Amino acid sequence: MLARLLALAAALLAAAPLAHAQAWPNKTVKIVVPFPAGGPTDVLTRVLADKLGAQLGHPVVVENKPGAGGALGADFVAKSPADGYTLVMATTSTHSIGPYLGKQAYDPVKDFTPIVWVGNATNILVVSNHVPVNSVKELIELARKDPGKLNYATSGIGTISHLTTELFASMAGVKLNHVPYKGTQQSIPDIMSGQVAILFDNVMTSQPNIKAGKVKGLAISSPSRSALVPDLPTVAESGLPGFQSLTWFGLLGPASTPKAVVDRVNAEMNKALALPEIQARFAQMGFEAAGGSAADFAQVIQRDAQKWSKVIKDAGVKAE
Repeated sequence: MLARLLALAAALLAAAPLAHAQAWPNKTVKIVVPFPAGGPTDVLTRVLADKLGAQLGHPVVVENKPGAGGALGADFVAKSPADGYTLVMATTSTHSIGPYLGKQAYDPVKDFTPIVWVGNATNILVVSNHVPVNSVKELIELARKDPGKLNYATSGIGTISHLTTELFASMAGVKLNHVPYKGTQQSIPDIMSGQVAILFDNVMTSQPNIKAGKVKGLAISSPSRSALVPDLPTVAESGLPGFQSLTWFGLLGPASTPKAVVDRVNAEMNKALALPEIQARFAQMGFEAAGGSAADFAQVIQRDAQKWSKVIKDAGVKAE
């Protein structure tokens, strides 16, 4: 009798995750975007939410909770029930940068469960037409001749555009002058007029200006050339070996989100990311799809946290 009871208990334990996976979802799933509506993270999330909802058989809605560089929305999810019904579309800023500037109330590792690495966005090194350079090597040479004269625009202190430029300056051994804006789009007129010399801008917004001849695109910040801009070399191959900067996007849930839910969302999202129409839409927005396991995503978060926390420390970056 004891043996039968033990066998029954083991069978029930083994079946529990499967039963949970089959039961989930039985209501609407919410993905929190910790940035304003209409921005890159919001657009990417809405494209995927529609597809994910169709695959799950239940609606997947997007809710914007902007503020504090993404910290408010992320913190909201960290404090939500760990039942798989409230997730967050996190970014490099919310989990690999912000917490190391000392302005986030949450722990980026302990308070979340990585689910799936959604994709990357890369930036183009853009310079004003008023700057007499046409390559990364020439830009570095010019900056070395007159330290601190060349200024660079960013979307704010501690943002990925800020830290990317600080990394560039550090690796190149040059001194540049920081001019923060509320967003990179606000800096474009100043880049065009020559008031600002340098900007690491995302592919989607920079390409039209480059094609129109309003600014010059020197190189892309990704570790390898991108199909999004095949004619542009990487910064690394253009005179700064080893340089790379990518912004990752990915889904996380609160800590202790059931493994069965993580596995289900991961599998469905990987299916969505493999669809030609999703990849084509990503390309239009300047993103590249990623995918992979939850463990893969956890490694990405930690890898970038180590990288950007060092840049923050070495450059003496302080939160606004």
